[in-house]
Amino acid sequence: NSFNLCLSEYFLDSSSSCMDGNQTLSPTEDNISLSVQMGTKAVLCCPHIPPTSVLILTTWKIHLRDKPLCIMSLHGETNQTGNNNCTDGRISWASRPDQNLELQIHPVSISHEGDYRCEMGATDGNFEHTYHLQVLVPPEVTLSLEKNRTVECKAIAGRPAAQIFWAPEGDCVTGKEYQDNGTVTTRSRCHYPDGNLSTVTCLVSHPTGNRSQSIDLLPGYLFHLSRKCKLKKPEATTVVEEDEMQPYASYTEKNNPLYDTVNKVEIPQVSQSEVDGTGLHTL
Repeated sequence: NSFNLCLSEYFLDSSSSCMDGNQTLSPTEDNISLSVQMGTKAVLCCPHIPPTSVLILTTWKIHLRDKPLCIMSLHGETNQTGNNNCTDGRISWASRPDQNLELQIHPVSISHEGDYRCEMGATDGNFEHTYHLQVLVPPEVTLSLEKNRTVECKAIAGRPAAQIFWAPEGDCVTGKEYQDNGTVTTRSRCHYPDGNLSTVTCLVSHPTGNRSQSIDLLPGYLFHLSRKCKLKKPEATTVVEEDEMQPYASYTEKNNPLYDTVNKVEIPQVSQSEVDGTGLHTL
């Protein structure tokens, strides 16, 4: 992906644009706030000068955080280039500076956030463009189901911080964690006590694009209930019956899975006196 400001329809004011190549600017200074996604290529252009004007000197002045001023220049009469304190190889002329004065940043990283100014000295005056470059980092979005119908949504390492919304809204707590590299992780945890609610959606809003993820609250709960309510497979049971013709004997029925027949096993009947130990023996 690339972002070429010189080819986009970004109008500086109602009367001029430095990107379309058809209009020229009056001697002035223009400030442009520019947001570029990390990992892409950005191309910045200098203002157009009148075709009758002679270019004397073009200078890019780059102010980055915690770094010395970087100056890249081109002398119009000699086509000689200069470089002062510009050590980042990802910042360079887009092509031959004697043919194209555009500045290229590829790939864009967080360290490239800062101010980029093109100053052009010509016989008709001075022309300037200043870009305030902000680097955007898309967050990684995760959604997880926790205990007691609580859901956590995270927008990890975004720049700037992402915003999190819920559908439907619940009992939510949202916070931010700031990292040393300038990215921010946004966390939001929501509790949904309504047992009839089946699905919730986390909505993440960010300048790099909006994202959404949904999660089902019920499957784990229903699965737990189904395990508790599942009937066990019936096992063979023992049935004791009394034969009406023989009061002193009983029979046991056993299912034979091989022949599907009923076998009767005779069990001797024990008298109550033998059970109690009070039986008398007659000599």
